[in-house]
Amino acid sequence: MQFTNRLAAETSPYLLQHAHNPVDWYPWGDEALQAAQQSDKPILVSIGYAACHWCHVMERESFEDASVATLMNEHFVNIKIDREERPDLDHIYMDAVQSMTGSGGWPLNVFLTPEGKPFYGGTYYPPVAAFNRPSWTDVVNGVSNAWRDRRDEINQQAENLTSHLVNASQFGVAQSAAEAAGSRSFTEVQVHEIAGLLMKNADRAHGGFGQAPKFPQTHIISYLLRYEHFYKSGNELEQALLSLDKMIAGGIYDQLGGGLARYSTDGEWLVPHFEKMLYDQALFIGVLADAFRLTHDKKYERVIHQTMEFIQREMLSPEGGFYAALDADSEGEEGKFYVWEKGEFDELLGDDSDLACAWYGVTAGGNWEGVNILTGTMEPGQLSAAFNLDQAQTSDKLDRISTILMSARDNRIRPGLDDKLLLGWNAMMNTACSKAYAATGTEAYRELAIRNMEWMLKTFSTQSGDLLHTYKSGQARFFGFLDDYAYLVQALIYLQELTGNQDYIIRAEELTAKVMRDFGEADNHLFYYTDIKQKDVVLRKREVYDGAQPSGNAIMLFNVQYLGRLLDKPLWIKKANDMLESMMKLVVRYPGSFGCWALELMRAVRGSAEIVVVGPAVDDLRREILSNFIPFRILQSASQENQAFPLLRNKPSAPDTWIYVCEDFICRPPVTSVREMIHQIQGKH
Repeated sequence: MQFTNRLAAETSPYLLQHAHNPVDWYPWGDEALQAAQQSDKPILVSIGYAACHWCHVMERESFEDASVATLMNEHFVNIKIDREERPDLDHIYMDAVQSMTGSGGWPLNVFLTPEGKPFYGGTYYPPVAAFNRPSWTDVVNGVSNAWRDRRDEINQQAENLTSHLVNASQFGVAQSAAEAAGSRSFTEVQVHEIAGLLMKNADRAHGGFGQAPKFPQTHIISYLLRYEHFYKSGNELEQALLSLDKMIAGGIYDQLGGGLARYSTDGEWLVPHFEKMLYDQALFIGVLADAFRLTHDKKYERVIHQTMEFIQREMLSPEGGFYAALDADSEGEEGKFYVWEKGEFDELLGDDSDLACAWYGVTAGGNWEGVNILTGTMEPGQLSAAFNLDQAQTSDKLDRISTILMSARDNRIRPGLDDKLLLGWNAMMNTACSKAYAATGTEAYRELAIRNMEWMLKTFSTQSGDLLHTYKSGQARFFGFLDDYAYLVQALIYLQELTGNQDYIIRAEELTAKVMRDFGEADNHLFYYTDIKQKDVVLRKREVYDGAQPSGNAIMLFNVQYLGRLLDKPLWIKKANDMLESMMKLVVRYPGSFGCWALELMRAVRGSAEIVVVGPAVDDLRREILSNFIPFRILQSASQENQAFPLLRNKPSAPDTWIYVCEDFICRPPVTSVREMIHQIQGKH
């Protein structure tokens, strides 16, 4: 049977990986959907992403097999989707599979009616039955037979499942006026309750929360750092820092080159799933910036710099955008690029091998499948004492060792690079650059954020005012999703704080108004994931959970409350309160799944200091303010008062530069030093 694989014209690295399969793959689009309806065949949707290890495994085992492909081509219209290119479709069909099976993951393989409604699915299937899983061939034959023999039953199942997905997305329904009248229930009791529930799930020995596999869960760590700042309990700070310290010292963190892997397969952060995602680096840098400003521990500053160096070395495009991910695999093996044998250390480092092995935890037997994942459990002082060296000698030797090892590693075959550029992930990294600058004062990070923002606004904006989602090979594609808008608005807010450039606030206001118009609905406080113009999805969903990435709705809550206060928009402030109120019960009951929402609850309880800096020394004072850990604040600054912005209005400066601390536009007497400003904020709180 002849086949036509249609993926070669795509730009997604993941789809291009499958462009030479003998499967008659389509990309998602009208051509595939029409082919299904015309042929009356069910649709097989297979979803993954370029850095996905098990996606590669299933491709090698099944999709490259000509006999398996023949079955697929005969019985189905086969569609390949990059989950990072079309997260809207991934969300819908992942929810469907989780509803049917109780679990999910990638590769995600879902069977749909010709109308796009799911009726069966799962994740990875082996080539022969194993691990309590049927073989892929058995699944293909079974679904094909059911489609032929039990069509009515399948159609009914698809209708029921689609209805369930619609109903499951009804978060945020507006209350009646009577119900809403007394519903503002943001209290410190809830803040304490959330902290207690998070700590109940804490791993007190190894850091983190829950059992293996362990994800960074930076939202939770951020919550506990802020909780410590306000309530000084100690236990929450200890757990937050233990979690960071164990990750920094573990195999999940690349001890040699910097950067965080997606998760650890064990409970001790030793064995990572080696892929490196851009969003993980962004969130990691952000929480490290918080930890450094709160504790002043230079360890966190060092890791900020190392991770930023990794980003600029390996994930920054010549145009100023950030690439999506680095693969877990090289030469067909997961982690091969990153692991070492002791003999390699001996050969490369000579007399310094013993010191390097102690520093990186390398042994002859290895710590994973006979090889070594580098760790960093020893402190420099301990190393100096063990090898009878002074601090300068130890530092010099470690610099030499890392240079030699990095040079050797650079000569290996590198993991694949997913070189598409996603607006939302770039915006998250832009915010991370702003936070890295705020914490360390490194001007290059601010310049990188400015350059990247200029590139994003130019590349992803259309003449009609819409945003697009993904860019590669000179082409931006697909309507932007809620996350794209939410993360970009947040990045604009933070960049305005760093620069005092009010153009960023004007653009943030425009985009927020568009989100309210095109992603909102009159009888619901929350936003859909897809724009109203998005017509090729079987349903519109609202995403509310804070998973590996923050919920776009939670970030829009931050944006709307921030801009509402900065721009004096009472309706936006009410909108933010309504969003938070609509999620309150879920957030308090399940804070581990709603970390960003929990942060916004704490903000609502504690309030945000409105900080205004006006005068000739604004740059120096702004930089000093940013270096302090002020968890909840609104910061606007200018060289002189500006009547166009409510916070800057009627704020005289000359001859001094004044700092105003305000709440609801009622300001305390202006001061000239950051120390006095901090005293005023602490007095207010």
